[in-house]
Amino acid sequence: MKKDSARMRKVKSVMAKLPMMLTCAEFEAFVLDHLEGTLPKRQRLIFRMHLKVCRDCRSYLAAYERSVELGKAVFQDPESPVPGEVPEDLVKAILAAKQ
Repeated sequence: MKKDSARMRKVKSVMAKLPMMLTCAEFEAFVLDHLEGTLPKRQRLIFRMHLKVCRDCRSYLAAYERSVELGKAVFQDPESPVPGEVPEDLVKAILAAKQ
């Protein structure tokens, strides 16, 4: 597992130096625009290229999309119970921030 992590770090450092390649931090900055469909064509292609080669960002995007889904579901019916897969500490943090 350590070998895979070291290999991924090396691949990412090389990728970041390629023309038209995003770093993971840049990828993260474009996620919302990607989901809203507002990325210009060139940025969308670069975003997708990074997504194809970066497992961490694919996981990040999937978790982000799931969070958005859960958030929308809660606001559809505020009286519905919190899904079991939502961590309790997250629920507490949201309730604390609300006050």
